[in-house]
Amino acid sequence: MKQRFAFIGYALNGIVVFLRHCSNMRWHFSAAALAIVGGSILGISRNEWVAIVLVIALVVVAEMINEAIESLCNHLHPEHHAAIGKVKDIAAGAVLIAAFTALTVGAIVFLPYLK
Repeated sequence: MKQRFAFIGYALNGIVVFLRHCSNMRWHFSAAALAIVGGSILGISRNEWVAIVLVIALVVVAEMINEAIESLCNHLHPEHHAAIGKVKDIAAGAVLIAAFTALTVGAIVFLPYLK
């Protein structure tokens, strides 16, 4: 039974390692905190909360995958290599798309409350 749930320990360790080493998360967590506080103050609807929570999770997951890809690339090929750079740029682009999506959803949810 213990072995069945060992993956949870590995996953939690991965989250801790990520939080310790990913400086970009400070910005993402600040934006998430602002959205949560803003949603609480403005009294957004349940459906709007679902949208906000999903885009926060989207950004965090994208950043975690990006960090994993960058760490692996840096380990396998520490010196500059064009193909590795391309992989890292694509992963970073995914984070940018997730962040812009979150910003767009945030605008759709919050702007009507601010009029």
